[in-house]
Amino acid sequence: MSVAMTAEGGGQKAAPAALNNPWVQLFFGIVCMATIANLQYAWPLFRGPIATTFGWNAPAVEISFTIFLVVQTWLVPLEGFLIDKYGSRPLIIFGGALCGLSWVLYASIGSLAQLYLAACIGGIGAGCVYGACVANALKWFPTQRGLAVGLTAAGYGAGAAITVGPVAAMIKADGYHEAFMYFGIAQGLIVVVMGFLIARPTMEIEAQKPVLAGATEYNARPMEILREPTFWMMYLMFTLMVAAGTIVTQQLGGLGKEFGVTKTTEIPILAFLTLTLAQDVGRVVNGLTRPFFGWISDSFGRENTMFTAFMLFALSIVLMATAGHSPLVFVLMIIAIPLLWGEVYAIFPAACADSFGHKHAATNAGILYTAKGTANLLVPFGPVIISATGNYEPLLYLTATMAAIAAILALKVLKPMRTNLQKKFDALYAAGKGH
Repeated sequence: MSVAMTAEGGGQKAAPAALNNPWVQLFFGIVCMATIANLQYAWPLFRGPIATTFGWNAPAVEISFTIFLVVQTWLVPLEGFLIDKYGSRPLIIFGGALCGLSWVLYASIGSLAQLYLAACIGGIGAGCVYGACVANALKWFPTQRGLAVGLTAAGYGAGAAITVGPVAAMIKADGYHEAFMYFGIAQGLIVVVMGFLIARPTMEIEAQKPVLAGATEYNARPMEILREPTFWMMYLMFTLMVAAGTIVTQQLGGLGKEFGVTKTTEIPILAFLTLTLAQDVGRVVNGLTRPFFGWISDSFGRENTMFTAFMLFALSIVLMATAGHSPLVFVLMIIAIPLLWGEVYAIFPAACADSFGHKHAATNAGILYTAKGTANLLVPFGPVIISATGNYEPLLYLTATMAAIAAILALKVLKPMRTNLQKKFDALYAAGKGH
């Protein structure tokens, strides 16, 4: 069997030539992402039965999900360091095993401590798989990072669309214990098998030069990026967009009730488009927007794409606030808002790798990804604002303003900052540094 040459580093052996195809590697990553999606998206199906079985109150059970999200988000930089050092393969294998173990433990819990332990293990596993798959996409597609990361991130949502139904059916038919056990074993095995097929980029891929404005061949170390104002500008913008998008999407149910739009409301003109269908379509486009805008950003430019998407997102929220009482406008915005928000998980990792190089891309993107955790600290203020003002409109205008600020920052601040950073890093690279 022939073996293609791969880039040095980390002790991950060269893969068979048949596996050294960027699109094959991207497919493996997408499968892994789709497989672990249930750890997050299927959780609402389990919390009710768990609380009922043990007589625990809902907040006590929900703490486990908070633990999962915190561990998944805030450990990504450490996992990214290990990915850059040892390659994506061992982290995906390890993470897949932990994801499977997590659900097997959920199946046999007998106390809140065991519930929280299972959540912690699942968060570590999901973070390893997510970070390693994104890093694999970034490194195999140096000239199409937006599209590659977008497709990888879309897999996370696609997996939920495919498997949440079967999980719900098994819970109803056999109970949550069996669903945790069988799906946990299956999900763990799939990710582990896919992990063994993951390969490091070949030397030919490593030799490809990024072509977008703001991209450099210099490889900045994690401590270097923390000293760069450009990184913190990206962090601020990422935080603003994740917070705005999460706050709005979490309040859409209550907003519909205030506006008098229900699942059975008859919608003029588009009679087939019910609120329920619009919500389902919104979840789908939230995944599809990632590769779409990622692909656009590969040609149109990262900041130009950010400005367009973020500003359209802001306008959609304003339209919801001013005309959302119309059932037609409301359901269309239910689709438009996730369509114009989900792209952040594709564009920002791509921009980070462009700006700071590929060698430490997993660690650097992992540090940037903690902005998601920072943004989630702002989400609880949504209900507080609604309670203080007595209606939803002030919150909508606030989140629209957050998105508009991020859009303006992209074009007027981040773009010139990245241009200057590229000149600085290119000079260092020419001097033989950062190779």
